Amino acid sequence: MKVYKFGGASVKDACGVRNLLDIVRGEEDLFIIVSAMGKTTNALERVFESMQRKDNTTALERVAEVRDYHKAIIDELYGAPTKIMSVELLFEQLRNTVRNTIYRPADAELWYDTIVAFGELVSTTIISDYLAREGVDNYWVDMRHAFLTQQRHKDADVNLEATAYRLKRQMKDTGKRIFVGQGFIGGAPDGTTTTLGREGSDYSAAVVASVLDAESMTVWKDVDGILNADPKIFPDSRKIERLNYIDTIELAYSGAQIIHPKTIKPLQNKSIPLYVKPFNDKTAAGSVICGDAERVEEPILILKRNQVLLNLHSRDLSFVLEEKFATVFATFENYRIKTNLIHNSAINLYMCVDSSWHIDEVMGELRGEGFDVEKQEGVELLTIRSYTDELYARYAHSDDVIIKQTTPHSLRLVRRGQM
Repeated sequence: MKVYKFGGASVKDACGVRNLLDIVRGEEDLFIIVSAMGKTTNALERVFESMQRKDNTTALERVAEVRDYHKAIIDELYGAPTKIMSVELLFEQLRNTVRNTIYRPADAELWYDTIVAFGELVSTTIISDYLAREGVDNYWVDMRHAFLTQQRHKDADVNLEATAYRLKRQMKDTGKRIFVGQGFIGGAPDGTTTTLGREGSDYSAAVVASVLDAESMTVWKDVDGILNADPKIFPDSRKIERLNYIDTIELAYSGAQIIHPKTIKPLQNKSIPLYVKPFNDKTAAGSVICGDAERVEEPILILKRNQVLLNLHSRDLSFVLEEKFATVFATFENYRIKTNLIHNSAINLYMCVDSSWHIDEVMGELRGEGFDVEKQEGVELLTIRSYTDELYARYAHSDDVIIKQTTPHSLRLVRRGQM
């Protein structure tokens, strides 16, 4: 069994779906994980935002826009106006969810997951139908019933043991050798839909690969392989041929768009190689992540945008006490906010975190615990691993740098947004 994962950029239009067909045609014993098409997740987030404002009229208009986008792809794929009833049913379910939901802020993560999951459900339904019509016999798997996750929304982990039973049960006696399932989504013990965190489709594919003892996992992307920097930001980026599991985890944790941070462990546990290949050239070698690759010594640049810098100051000068740190980190964990950099002194704690609609709530709770809290939005976090003197001189001395952390092997800069 092989596992292939296709991201949203790869299936953003009819041409991309046809290219997916070209890649999988002729394969046997294949599990395909697919993300939402194009920018559908962003579009569904806007649906959810309208629900938060209790503006159902706008929410339904945005649902119609998402449906029209997918309808255009379907019509182009089949060369004529075409109605896939299972897709129409999904959009009717989405509309009913918008119409009938009584939104409460306490349920924000639950309804976020419920709404955005429709992106993957629709994309895989279209692709499964198209593959079947083109002679690639396959079975559509509902990953909400295959993946058992924590009772946690927006960033859930998968229970591997329970998932192994559930996934294999869905695949058993289907008579199929090719399967199509959604990335990013799963199901909680209470039956509600969960998501695995943004870009969580990589994690989905890794869980499937681990459960099925796959010979390999391949992520098909719009780049030649694993690059040492995002070419859209750093034009002189270069391909890395081989990367080991440990380096990959470190880089992913720092924000590198190589692979989702939770992806590597299920693969490492069973020594399953992960290939990253260009979507538009299936014959290219790409890059590979495996256990026996040497440590990469060349510089790797990682830029995380849309960050928030918080400065916490203890009013009673007791910040050195360990229990103060426990309170702070527990508060961020309760709101599912990831901390990307910490910089502290005796009475100040700087935290660079992902932007979230809960930031102001966190600040309110921390003020209630005796902290003064200041917020600076629109900052970036630049990490340079294996930096050179030239790179240090180029980035570390900028007037935009707010915080600088240096070790012999890495340079991390919080700076005002500029790129």
